[in-house]
Amino acid sequence: MRHDETPTLSPAAGPRTPVPGSASPGPSPWVLRLVTVGLVLAALNLRPAITSLGPLLEEVRDTLHMSGSVAGVLTSVPPLCFALFGFMAPRLARRFGAGAVVCAGMVAITAGLLIRPFAGGTAGFLAASALALMGIAVSNVLMPVIVKRWFPDRVGTVTGLYSMALALGTALAAALTVPLTDALGGSWKTGLAVWAGLSAVAILPWIPLVRDRGTGAGQPAGRAGEQAPALRITRSRTSWALACFFGLQATAAYITMGWIPQIFRDAGISAGTAGVLLAVVMAMGVPLAFVIPRVATRLRTQGPIVLVLSGCGLLGYAGLYLAPAGGAWLWALLLGVANCAFPLALTMIGMRSRTGAGVVRLSAFAQSTGYLLSIPGPLLVGVLYQHSGGWGLPLALMAALLVPQTIAGMLAGRDRAIEDEC
Repeated sequence: MRHDETPTLSPAAGPRTPVPGSASPGPSPWVLRLVTVGLVLAALNLRPAITSLGPLLEEVRDTLHMSGSVAGVLTSVPPLCFALFGFMAPRLARRFGAGAVVCAGMVAITAGLLIRPFAGGTAGFLAASALALMGIAVSNVLMPVIVKRWFPDRVGTVTGLYSMALALGTALAAALTVPLTDALGGSWKTGLAVWAGLSAVAILPWIPLVRDRGTGAGQPAGRAGEQAPALRITRSRTSWALACFFGLQATAAYITMGWIPQIFRDAGISAGTAGVLLAVVMAMGVPLAFVIPRVATRLRTQGPIVLVLSGCGLLGYAGLYLAPAGGAWLWALLLGVANCAFPLALTMIGMRSRTGAGVVRLSAFAQSTGYLLSIPGPLLVGVLYQHSGGWGLPLALMAALLVPQTIAGMLAGRDRAIEDEC
């Protein structure tokens, strides 16, 4: 099975890709351009709600009187929300259309970012964060689905494009939050709320796609939709391997986004520089998130890429333990390379199924199950940090988790389709 075969689509939102021998015309060029702009703008907003918090976490903790353990809970909220709400995405897409769900997701992100800093108290902060993360969760799941359906012959290229945009948004939020906070009066509340402006812009290109349901989820199921119930995703070993790989890379990513700035600050680095170092970690994903999916789709198996990324992660964690301040920039670069397991996982989701219906189910299963598996990681790091008084044990945990991540990635990267295993 070639990963670039044009699939027959399930009844989720998006254009029905013509199958060989069909006379149905494809989508018009302006619609494809609109979808591309929408994907890029949406991707830019899938991480600032998280990475804008890391550089200001100490100020938020002081104002809201959080302990280290509670702050660990705060860093565990993103994967928890992604797991819970990610499972809802396929059902919502079938009912309302993927475009409408992503548009609603951008609205939720905007509202959550506006409300969060001014909600008052830890409970309100967490609730507003959950609202924004709910919008991110459904969009996370539907991004590979939209790519597979609108661009079935360019999965690697378009996945790389929106992965690059996602990495760019992640890095910008990490680098600019502290300078924006200082420029806007020094209040962390304003520094966090300002990112709602970017998500508000991302709503616009999805508005014309809300009503595009002629072949969307609201219509009766076609052939692929009739076949979809026969696909038992949990019977596939590749699905489980991909879910584990996704979960373990998410664990590393959210530990990095939530705690790496604090590691650098505890090593004597200023808050502004710590934010820039986190931005370097995230910025590595800008070029690599475009390159890695393109390379991955040209390889029969993706195991070699997994090995390279894991090796960089091990070197980065070792450096943080031995000389966190002295080699800070090098460790940031290495961890940035390791974090590119995320676009690799997204690419493999699109490659491990022959059909659009399969991608819907695999994306929801791998991402939601993976995020569920990642929940304990950031919380455990916070507990270990508070009780040990240093970063030795947390860094040992982060390095140890790379071993099962590598094994799962090697298994998920094998050249096979979930339809054969189910």
